[in-house]
Amino acid sequence: MVVEVLGATSRWERLVVLAPVFVVGAGLVAAVLILLGRGLAQSIRESGHPRWIVGGLVALACVIVVLTYLGVELPRE
Repeated sequence: MVVEVLGATSRWERLVVLAPVFVVGAGLVAAVLILLGRGLAQSIRESGHPRWIVGGLVALACVIVVLTYLGVELPRE
């Protein structure tokens, strides 16, 4: 079986065999991020108050960075 063959090979041979999988996977992730980014940009452009939206996103990112720097953790259930 393929799993047994990959298990019996050396590390670099496995990387050579799996390299196309990594390239295709990275391409798919990049394509999805590009589509989501374009959709977000279009939504911001069409909104009535784009500065408020961008300002809110920047403020949210700043709050996350500060809380992470301070070491605040959310309670776990």
